[in-house]
Amino acid sequence: MYSIKNFTDNNDIKTLETLGAFTVIEYQRDLSVMPSDAMIAYYCNEMNVRKRQVICDVSKSNITTQAGAMQWTAGQIQMESGVKGVGGFLSGMAKAAVTKETVAKPIYTGYGQVMLEPTYRHILLTNLQEWGGSVVLDDGLFLACDNTVTQKVVARSNLSSAVFGREGLFNLSLNGTGICALESIVPRNEIIEVVLDNDMMKIDGNMAIAWSSSLDFTVEKSSKSLVGSAVSGEGLVNVYRGSGKIWLAPVLETGGSAGVSSPQNAGETASEGKTGSAAARNDTMSKIEKFGKFMDKFS
Repeated sequence: MYSIKNFTDNNDIKTLETLGAFTVIEYQRDLSVMPSDAMIAYYCNEMNVRKRQVICDVSKSNITTQAGAMQWTAGQIQMESGVKGVGGFLSGMAKAAVTKETVAKPIYTGYGQVMLEPTYRHILLTNLQEWGGSVVLDDGLFLACDNTVTQKVVARSNLSSAVFGREGLFNLSLNGTGICALESIVPRNEIIEVVLDNDMMKIDGNMAIAWSSSLDFTVEKSSKSLVGSAVSGEGLVNVYRGSGKIWLAPVLETGGSAGVSSPQNAGETASEGKTGSAAARNDTMSKIEKFGKFMDKFS
């Protein structure tokens, strides 16, 4: 038996969503900051840049996570690497090389809770049934899922979609039944959901973050002729055909990816820990300092 106090019962922690074995919490304020970081933390909070974490209840379902995503566990929890022998390791290396995912994805079983690392990204919980049992993810979106969900690498239907679509030749596909936890650069209430019924959608840029595996993805000219495409200024567009669902981010990602130890690297994912991009942190710091100096003129 175990008990946890001053956690989800803390007034500074808000439960955003619960689905299956996963619960998403959000820290309303970042109180563990040094004076030198106080201004950054304040403005991040004003812009909804807040720490979020996922609580995984292993008592409800065995859980698979991105490598390095676990922060702590409570209860009788066992962890397996998810790699079966040398063949499994080599297969994992091949998948990691083409999808930017980790080689091993740990599997947690037993009884208790697994807490994942905090992230300033937004956590999206989704049921694979909503995707017809199979969804293709943009690179770096996967965080965790029920162990009933199988993962495989899917290739583009043609080389042009990889070369010109800026989506890569391979993506991670989640299949089967169960709940998945995804990390997104935008919150759920800003994600545009498009449902196609034997129809087509064209997107200028890699703004699709997830789409049904049933859709056929290609890259084509925006106009029937090369001259028309060049004159229109659109050039090549990503085309999705068939029946299925697409999640669109309203803006393209401008920062780096990855987990978060401070607001300076707020674009980072939980699974990549506290490494981050120094350039991205310095850029964020510079912008906030400039904004602070600007506001000082009016104080």
